[in-house]
Amino acid sequence: MYCGCSFQFTDDEVRQLRGSCQRHAAHNLSDALKKLKITAIDISEDSLEGCLDCLLQALAQNNMETSEKLQGSGILQLFASLLTPHSPCTAKVAHIIAEVAKNEFMRLPCVEAGLIPPLVQLLNCKDQEVLLQTGRALGNICYDSHSLQAQLINMGVIPTLVKLLGIHCQNSALTEMCLVAFGNLAELESSKEQFAYTNIAEELVKLFKKQIEHDKKEMIFEVLAPLAENDAIKLQLVEAGLVECLLEIVQQTVDSEREEDIAELKTASDLMVLLLLGDESMQKLFEGGKGSVFQRVLSWVPSNNHQLQLAGALAIANFARNDGNCIHMVENGIVQKLMDLLDRHVEDGNVTVQHAALSALRNLAIPVVNKAKMLSAGVAEAVLKFLKSEMPPVQFKLLGTLRMLIDAQVEAAEQLGKNVKLVQRLVEWCEAKDHAGVMGESNRLLSALIRHSKSKDVIKTIVQNGGIKHLVTMATSEHVIMQNEALVALALIAALELVTAEKDLENAKLLQILHRLLADERSAPEIKYNSMVLICALMGSETLHKEMQSLAFLEVVSKLRSHENKTVAQQASLTEQRLAVDS
Repeated sequence: MYCGCSFQFTDDEVRQLRGSCQRHAAHNLSDALKKLKITAIDISEDSLEGCLDCLLQALAQNNMETSEKLQGSGILQLFASLLTPHSPCTAKVAHIIAEVAKNEFMRLPCVEAGLIPPLVQLLNCKDQEVLLQTGRALGNICYDSHSLQAQLINMGVIPTLVKLLGIHCQNSALTEMCLVAFGNLAELESSKEQFAYTNIAEELVKLFKKQIEHDKKEMIFEVLAPLAENDAIKLQLVEAGLVECLLEIVQQTVDSEREEDIAELKTASDLMVLLLLGDESMQKLFEGGKGSVFQRVLSWVPSNNHQLQLAGALAIANFARNDGNCIHMVENGIVQKLMDLLDRHVEDGNVTVQHAALSALRNLAIPVVNKAKMLSAGVAEAVLKFLKSEMPPVQFKLLGTLRMLIDAQVEAAEQLGKNVKLVQRLVEWCEAKDHAGVMGESNRLLSALIRHSKSKDVIKTIVQNGGIKHLVTMATSEHVIMQNEALVALALIAALELVTAEKDLENAKLLQILHRLLADERSAPEIKYNSMVLICALMGSETLHKEMQSLAFLEVVSKLRSHENKTVAQQASLTEQRLAVDS
């Protein structure tokens, strides 16, 4: 009976009591370990359960110290035999392993004790507590180890875990365990093919629809993002209705200022863009430009939310990955929407939005029928507003967009080629050695301005602003396509404005480079052909002609008459004749 008395202890007495309890626990732990070691095979279930409870208690009090003692006792090896589906103690054994494996130094001993195979077998068990502790144990043992995770994948845990998620979706602890496992395994490339053969997409979308809490949604997002990198799974997710869930999240969070809502909006819209990277999933959502998803995504572009503007522009860039889609979008006024968006970001604008909108315009400008329409809509002028940008990603897309626009567009190429500010910026960017992409695109645009305009005025502008040396350097590029573009542009310069360019061509050591290209057996046939065409054009300059003779071009060209490529051989004969006549 409760007598109402109260007891008070001094601090010393509390310390003594605590010390006594710890000594008692340590003594119990030693006893339990001894008992397990001596009689693990014949021990009664009650006694075994008592020993396991003692271990769990000790681990709860001091995990690291208890784990060290456990390792020293050699008990881990015995656990493999205790992990049987029908034993009432299996859940506790798995629980102990899960706790022990929280320590990095215990993970290898767990593997060496052969615990992984019996644990994997237990994933087929029906007992929910056993499943939970088994999943935790495997997760902790394999934590941060790609090789062990790959071993689990090879042992077939993925289909088993997906099945568990479907069966036990009402058990939040088990659901969480499965999601953590999926998140870890999905990082491995080898896992994605296995996931693609399960109904993971369906299960995750079903689970996602039930969630209200932000944390739970975030957990599912963390699994969806790596899985959605696989094209087959992208399509499965679209078919399972994930897109509708994502659009709903966007609608619910777009006007919110709560931090978690802003994060959720970003995750949902980023995932939406990722789904559009798959050709099949993208085409399914485009639905000939009539798709409701496509229409909803378009409405993001004029939004006041930067994240949605970004996602909308990136989505258009992804939809614009084939000519049919591009032509449809240009016909339906998307170019104006993108130009309006760029206009909002000219002064101190958002760099990621600028980059995304320029990417979309570049892709839309690829089909031949779109170029003239986009030029007359004022795209070139809209893009040129970003010439002052100091951000390499923006510079790169700006250059790519202009290069696509002027392809076979004589008037536009001439107009841009006479734009001194543009040409000066291109020459400056041709020296951007820290940004190979910007440097390469600047060179290609310089060449394109000449090749598509075939204009003396454009050539003069480029010569006057120091562009020749960059075109000569471009002829030595490791990319054959760039070498060719440079050689064709240089041949046009030699044919149309040799007097103006002569000094710069000489200073850039063009003839030495051409000699090297012709002598090099690795040079592609088209490079040899265009080099000889250029040599013929350069003979109009007395200075360069003299240099040609001193470099013994005749010898290297005559060897090419027997080249296996007929076009090269014919051009070699013509060039040899020209060189011989003029020598």
